[in-house]
Amino acid sequence: MAEMKLNRENSVGLQVQDLWEESKLDPTEKLNACFERIPVSDFPATPQEIEVRSDASLAEAVQILAQNKLLNAPVVNVDAPEDASWIDRYIGMVEFAGIAVWILQQSEPPSPEDESVTSGDFFKSLTSSEFYKKTKVVREISGSFRWAPFLALEQSNSFLALLILLSKYRMKSVPIVDFGDGRIKNIITQSAVINMFAECTGLHWFESWGAKKLSEIGLPVITTERLIRVREDESVLQAFELMSKKKIGGLPVVDAEGSKAIGNISLRDIQFLLTAPEIYHEYRSITTKNFLIAVKKHLEKHDAGSPMLSGMITCKRDQTVKELIQMLDSKRIQRMYVVDDDGNLEAVVTLRDIISRLVYEPPGYFGDFFDRMLPPPDYDSV
Repeated sequence: MAEMKLNRENSVGLQVQDLWEESKLDPTEKLNACFERIPVSDFPATPQEIEVRSDASLAEAVQILAQNKLLNAPVVNVDAPEDASWIDRYIGMVEFAGIAVWILQQSEPPSPEDESVTSGDFFKSLTSSEFYKKTKVVREISGSFRWAPFLALEQSNSFLALLILLSKYRMKSVPIVDFGDGRIKNIITQSAVINMFAECTGLHWFESWGAKKLSEIGLPVITTERLIRVREDESVLQAFELMSKKKIGGLPVVDAEGSKAIGNISLRDIQFLLTAPEIYHEYRSITTKNFLIAVKKHLEKHDAGSPMLSGMITCKRDQTVKELIQMLDSKRIQRMYVVDDDGNLEAVVTLRDIISRLVYEPPGYFGDFFDRMLPPPDYDSV
């Protein structure tokens, strides 16, 4: 058995191990029961000092996210009193994807197929415009979190609830709130959960589950027929528009024949259209292939450690859950594309898929939890 890593990131995993050994339940029920007994407050916290004011402009919000290398941040209501509850203090989360979608809709650019909007000059002109610099719409666009209500867990809520929100309810990260002082104490991301699982190497419960091949736990779920993809000669804006419409986090970019993947574009990559529009000036049209090339050159110069420089990461159907988790963690990605022996694209496996095979939502588990959260945003306004 692999040597167990002894650091604070696997504290949750160690608790699962102790509970696993105590439990007399059937193996299919054990993990649910174990994660239900562990509060989310036991997950290692990261300092949550970065917040975006609700009166911030688009340009200010983008600058805050970019400077701190964040994909999203909580938006604090500047009109809320000091003793406000968390539900009154925070309006929601603001993220690059939401900002970009809002900009495109409000500025009413031509169709994504129009060369004037797919050219390298479009975003450079947009981000230098008075509209971009002075429009204060953070309050309007932050009400959604991946096009969903703003949801948070209390520190005493269970780790099972967290895993279900990240998988079944498709949240990319979950704020953990202290209901006493009404402030966010931690934000647990998909990447943090992947890392936690990877750090459980050597623990019996993880080794037992991780030794299973993908096919043994019913993965992949999304296979060739249902896999949404974009060709290398299509507009990158069409790719982002498709992700928004289908509410998915990423797409494979395939060659002209449509069978071999040459790269991946995710919602978080839309940040480069806002933070580094100058890198596209040499392109008459920003196709998905040109986008990948331009971003790679930019990162090689400014962020050599970026996971986007790892190239297309793939796996095979006969690989184990443990191998997949370790690859996702080491490459800092949330999805892996499955290919056959000839490199043809067959399917995709995401962290959500893996978690959904690890735990399940018991009937009536959340009760009135969703009714107590902030109401869904008015999508007509964004």
